[in-house]
Amino acid sequence: MSTDLKTIIDLIRFGGSRFNEAGLTFGHSYDNALDEATQLVLHALHLPHDLNPMYGQSRVTAEERANVLALFERRIAERIPAAYLTGEAWFAGLSFKTDRRALVPRSPIAELIEAGFEPWIGGLQVQRALDLCTGSGCIGIAMAHHQPDWEVDCVDLSPEALALAEENVKRLHVEERVRLLRGDLFAPVAGEVYELIVSNPPYVTHDEVDALPAEYRFEPELGLRAGDDGLDLALRILRDAPEHLAPGGLLVVEVGESERALVRLLPDVPFAWIEFKVGQMGIFAIGREDLVEHAEAIRALADAR
Repeated sequence: MSTDLKTIIDLIRFGGSRFNEAGLTFGHSYDNALDEATQLVLHALHLPHDLNPMYGQSRVTAEERANVLALFERRIAERIPAAYLTGEAWFAGLSFKTDRRALVPRSPIAELIEAGFEPWIGGLQVQRALDLCTGSGCIGIAMAHHQPDWEVDCVDLSPEALALAEENVKRLHVEERVRLLRGDLFAPVAGEVYELIVSNPPYVTHDEVDALPAEYRFEPELGLRAGDDGLDLALRILRDAPEHLAPGGLLVVEVGESERALVRLLPDVPFAWIEFKVGQMGIFAIGREDLVEHAEAIRALADAR
């Protein structure tokens, strides 16, 4: 039957059908079977991820077809996320190396980075930015790439993730403006001050982590699990951010589905929940002055963890 698959578009359609039939879970850079099949086909054929659709009718050789089908079989049988099979993920228009040392880059914060964080920073002159829980380094590195005047610090607790981030710093040639630091949240940057702090910390609840589909088991649990309500790290970030933010500085944090729990715990804090092209995605922005005003309530919750 595989001999009937003669062209690139044949393989993509076949892969999408097989993936849907197998009940795969998508969510690691791509949210549907056809997009994931497309990236696996292009990777196996050594073609760019944004190949012009006019090449879809190009015929493949028997060897190329076999390589694509073997990749499809691994995706189905082992449930490995496509980005780990290709070793590459695209974020904010940039190609990042990705493997099991860190989560697959996929945060909607990419949209904010490409927009220069406007209108949220409101023309604030950013000189230094901090990326907490950097993982593969995608957020901090993308900020440095899109904003050549910014100096960016990237912090993570995992030495494995930081090793991957270092490879991505070199891959995207931002060595002179990105500093990688190992430690627990703000600990490695004691005394440092930034105009902008961005974080995509772990925010998945214990129950949610335990129920995740097989694809997510390939990612480091350290980057996912964050307590009974998913807010163990987010509350600490909120508590400690003011001493690291310059006057007028901005904090941007992703909490995903834990948004409801955060609003319930801190109903009086004026979180600005950001709307993206696909809707609200559990990411808030808040200024230093608002954090200071509500510091007592935030500290009480964070200290109780």
